[in-house]
Amino acid sequence: MVKPKKSLGQHFLRDENIAHRIADTLNEYRHLPLLEVGPGTGALTRFLLETGYDLKVVEIDLESAAYLERHFPALQGRILVEDFLQMDLHNLFQGNPFCLTGNYPYCISSQIFFKLLEHKNHIPCCTGMIQKETALRLAASHGGRIYGITSVLIQTWYDVEYLFTVDENVFSPPPKVKSAVVRLTRNRRTALPCDETLFRQLVKTAFNQRRKILRNSLRPFFDRTPRPALLESPLLNLRPEQLPFEAFIDLTLLLT
Repeated sequence: MVKPKKSLGQHFLRDENIAHRIADTLNEYRHLPLLEVGPGTGALTRFLLETGYDLKVVEIDLESAAYLERHFPALQGRILVEDFLQMDLHNLFQGNPFCLTGNYPYCISSQIFFKLLEHKNHIPCCTGMIQKETALRLAASHGGRIYGITSVLIQTWYDVEYLFTVDENVFSPPPKVKSAVVRLTRNRRTALPCDETLFRQLVKTAFNQRRKILRNSLRPFFDRTPRPALLESPLLNLRPEQLPFEAFIDLTLLLT
């Protein structure tokens, strides 16, 4: 058996019922290829294979990859021993759309979702298990203290569902936090009506000083673009967590 490695943030799922429920989160997308991130010893992988997905797995841990190769013959030639964050996903399935799932390492889950955004036009659905706190941030509505950068950037392109909470005792070793399973489904937005790079910069700048009203935190943008319509906007008298993501689009438009 593979020994979980603390350096990789490994917490192997031991509950078959939970693994089966995660596999079921992708039922509407069985016609698409699927990439599983961090399969570990294959608790989720087994159910994905039984469902018949065109499955590839990416596993950075050599010991786990060797275990998967021994115990899952159907994965022959489909185990990618790589760092997901460094992978080129464009040609993973001959350039075709695919879905993403996994029991994601909590220490890099935010980075995984930012990589998802880089490939949003190729990934219509992403599901999986993450730290509960991160899941709540992804699904948070404006007006709450946990609503932030990740909430805005993800919800601009994906509909987020917090599906269910997972107790820490179903893992080996048990993490010190609870977990949650989420589903992100690509919305119909094909492009922003504003400069996307500027939009991301504005959102990050606003939330990096979230206690300030936007008139103060976004001042560097105003100095660069002193437009009367922007300076008179009532949005500037609010704090960032008070704005739905659409309002950040409106602000970006006022800057250009």
